[in-house]
Amino acid sequence: MEEESMEEEGGGGGCEAMMDDQNHNNWGAGGYGRHLLGPAAAPLGDRLLRGAAAGPPAGPELPAVPEANGVLRGCEPGGAAGKGGAGAIAAAININASTSKFLMNVITIEDYKSTYWPKLDSAIDQLLTQSPGDYIPISYEQIYSCVYKCVCQQHSEQMYSDLIKKITNHLERVSKELQASPPDLYIERFNVALGQYMGALQSIVPLFIYMNKFYIETKLNRDLKDDLIKLFTEHVAEKHIYNLMPLLLEAQSTPFQITPSTMANIVKGLYTLRPEWVQMAPALFSKFIPNILPPAVESELQEYAAQDQKLQRELMQNGFTR
Repeated sequence: MEEESMEEEGGGGGCEAMMDDQNHNNWGAGGYGRHLLGPAAAPLGDRLLRGAAAGPPAGPELPAVPEANGVLRGCEPGGAAGKGGAGAIAAAININASTSKFLMNVITIEDYKSTYWPKLDSAIDQLLTQSPGDYIPISYEQIYSCVYKCVCQQHSEQMYSDLIKKITNHLERVSKELQASPPDLYIERFNVALGQYMGALQSIVPLFIYMNKFYIETKLNRDLKDDLIKLFTEHVAEKHIYNLMPLLLEAQSTPFQITPSTMANIVKGLYTLRPEWVQMAPALFSKFIPNILPPAVESELQEYAAQDQKLQRELMQNGFTR
């Protein structure tokens, strides 16, 4: 019943009523204000990411607002409203403020805080804490719709602020948990935290695609995914890199202390977060990131051969044969 009521109250009339809101959301005749969500059968990532590149997901057109005195209560530029002008329409319709609010399905800041953001907050919590392969009992379409309606109703700035604060608090908790980890579990737990967060972004970023397109990119000249990756860098990786790197170098010198996949995930992840960290351990990064070291030179061939022989001896000592 709650989902139904939200759909009714945010049905799109309010989105059509604002051609260009304070967040620079241009809702022209061919814009997003005439569309709802696309077909639920398609995979989430395909639907949402396709919508970012090619416009709004296909869906039913919003129902026309009933006419009054022969004038359509819409604000599409090519319709009767565009021809008559705002003053003429207001005089012809002659509706009071409460009726106007009802027709536009206005989402007030109180509505946003009490109804819309709590749903987004709960979904983000589940996405940030899920383990790989977990089933998350949330409606992706409903969350996507919440974001869409809030963008239409000029709540992008508040929603972005709430999202950043929410994820920052989560990452600060993650950092404290890592600080309490013993050295023998430190690398593995960092790998889990990094993988879990990057996995969550694969769902969070598409769900907020309308906010990204019509507020972050347009007004802030940034990108949501970049902002959220930067949060992990600042609140987790930067605080742990000087403890983590010595442990990684020690693990590298002791074959099979940690699995090769764990080492690869962490090194590649650190390079994604901050490429200049390569300078802390060029030899380590070069094993997983191509073209990190300068090209080989003939004078160092003997040194390369000695390193290969050492690696072969270590493999044989651990049970591997030629």
